[in-house]
Amino acid sequence: MSQLIVEGLRKKYKSRTVVQDISLQLNSGEVVGLLGPNGAGKTTLLQVLACALPPCQGRLLLNDTAPWALSAAALRQLRGSLFLAPQVPPLPPRQRVVTSVLAGRLPAMGLLHSLRSLFYPADIPAAYDALDRFDLAEKLFERVDRLSGGERQRVGLARTLLAPAKLWLIDEPLSALDPARARQALETLLDAARDRQATVVATLHQVDMALAHFPRIIGLRDGALVFDLPAQAVSREVPAQLYDQYEHELRGEVPANAEVNYPDRPEPAPAVMHCR
Repeated sequence: MSQLIVEGLRKKYKSRTVVQDISLQLNSGEVVGLLGPNGAGKTTLLQVLACALPPCQGRLLLNDTAPWALSAAALRQLRGSLFLAPQVPPLPPRQRVVTSVLAGRLPAMGLLHSLRSLFYPADIPAAYDALDRFDLAEKLFERVDRLSGGERQRVGLARTLLAPAKLWLIDEPLSALDPARARQALETLLDAARDRQATVVATLHQVDMALAHFPRIIGLRDGALVFDLPAQAVSREVPAQLYDQYEHELRGEVPANAEVNYPDRPEPAPAVMHCR
């Protein structure tokens, strides 16, 4: 993946505009942190960049290719060069961790090889090494439903290391982790990205963590691009303005009337977002 270009990108759900008029460019190997309060459109933007959702308006180019102009087969092939890691990894509860991690390689496998790998893991040492980088090697043959929410999240990140992708789109990778685990997991992930020269876009709520580890910071609010700055140019006032009236998110608090999404509970499938 040499380049990602977005021009005038807009995404609507029924009558509500979720992402509006976003234009940006990412070069190969860039590491970008995406900040913004809940409902800012961060997850939707990641899904559009991952070619999981078509934009309603504007242009998306991945390595000079317009994804939605491709045939279905060519679009599937293009998606194999991307990796979208959701906040709650879609890990089958009864599956063994080793199989879940090796599923990161499925885009590079043929159908028969993919089916065989579900029953006979093909590269157990690679899965072990990926888990070991997140201090989870001892969970290699555990069932997924016996893991904590934070362990599942780290299994999802370990899967990223085995994906044959050059663009990593990662949604809230630290939401179920304590500060020490979060720092270790993020450093591991970004070290691997640099080794592979992968481009990374990750949504985060931890502003301090984003500024410490991401050279480029993008701020989103109400679906619109608020700022796109080098990390060293982001003063304290910038995130304070971005999270104005959402200060509890900056402090890691949950308001009393908010619905809590527990990391170890499965989330409902997202609604399909059509353009109208």
